[in-house]
Amino acid sequence: MKRQISILFVFFFITLVAQAQEKFVGQVYADLVKSTHTYSDTLKLDFYTAKQAEKDSDRPLIILVHGGGFSGGKRDNPMEVEFSQTLARKGYAVASMSYNLTRKGKATGFGCACPASEKMDTFKQTTADILKAIAYLKSNTEFLFDAEKIILAGSSAGAEGILNTAYMANHPDFKDLGAYPKIAAVVSLAGAVVDARYITKENAVPGFFIHGDADNLVPYNSQPHHFCAPDTPGFLPLDGDAFIAARLKDLDASYTLLTAPQGNHDWANLGYAFVNEIATFINAVVNENQMIQHEERVEKK
Repeated sequence: MKRQISILFVFFFITLVAQAQEKFVGQVYADLVKSTHTYSDTLKLDFYTAKQAEKDSDRPLIILVHGGGFSGGKRDNPMEVEFSQTLARKGYAVASMSYNLTRKGKATGFGCACPASEKMDTFKQTTADILKAIAYLKSNTEFLFDAEKIILAGSSAGAEGILNTAYMANHPDFKDLGAYPKIAAVVSLAGAVVDARYITKENAVPGFFIHGDADNLVPYNSQPHHFCAPDTPGFLPLDGDAFIAARLKDLDASYTLLTAPQGNHDWANLGYAFVNEIATFINAVVNENQMIQHEERVEKK
């Protein structure tokens, strides 16, 4: 019995070591390089790469868009920095970007007093900024990555931005915002789109979603933004991560949905702790072309 236990332990240990050394999944690099670039007017992005991987033109690029209600937040907040560094150590190219904070200083904020038309303008501006950042990264030979493997990741407002960019290119309000490139996958921490009906077989990008099912700001399923009443200026129906995941399931596309029971909007930040699960999903669906449809209930790490 002792010998059997020892053999099992050795096998388990070897498996863990192999995973830890696997590129794009484990932490394989140590030396990181961070550089800051202006991609449009005064808007900047931070580009993270492992020194040993900076000449790898086959690696995926992850573009991270921070949260903050379109009025705050920064591309170099501690959580965003740690998330970017962790993924760069796994071998990914990572760009954490700033964007126009169109609601900053606005008396109506981004809640039920903010007119729905202004909310849509905010969503559109963020998508326009994301498209400019992608175009800048693709056109600059200093950044080496596979242009067919661009992954958009975001938290809260940033998640709304990346989801609209990936899925709403054919929506009438989003059609003329810039050149939409191929997106290989999305990672949404408490996000939503303006209308999931525009997710079709042709644009059903694989998605990794983390959301609390009691989120009172960005809907988990299909409800009004901030749960605003129909008679308020800010009434705007949105389709949240769970609704998008169900849509992808119906379209036979890959997705992972991690649901935090009774979780609130804190999961826009708590989701960053699942970086290893995110990397495993990206590697599987982007690099290895695997089909994944997975749902799980999760707790705070």
